[in-house]
Amino acid sequence: MKLAHRTTTNNWLPSLIDEMFTNDYMGGTAPIKSWNPAVNISEADDKFELDMIIPGFKKENISIEVDQDVLTISSEVINDKEEKTEQFTRKEFTLKSFSRSFNLPDTVNKEDIAADYNDGILNVVLPKKEEALPQPKRMITLK
Repeated sequence: MKLAHRTTTNNWLPSLIDEMFTNDYMGGTAPIKSWNPAVNISEADDKFELDMIIPGFKKENISIEVDQDVLTISSEVINDKEEKTEQFTRKEFTLKSFSRSFNLPDTVNKEDIAADYNDGILNVVLPKKEEALPQPKRMITLK
């Protein structure tokens, strides 16, 4: 079932407007596009595991915080690059940043969350509380 219907007869107008406002005709006036890193979340019997791909960031620039039931992973890095020649000086600032937030279920043990960053992949382990772990079968005797 479609929630919206788009006609294809006048498809050139939105692309023309998009190109007019996103092309870099003036040498640096194009809007900055936001970036959200890709995330894989898996669940095992005793933990949740979150893998986020964030290449080009350093460990010391990554911030992971838990506030109430929300896990927030963020980073902000400002780089400046200067290029000098005989005729001109060009200096550019680049800002690499992201922020992702995740609602934690009640079953997560917030005190034992661990994280590791290696080769551009951030791995966050969210262990489950003891009472949320699967319980073995037990036999009940009749009285």
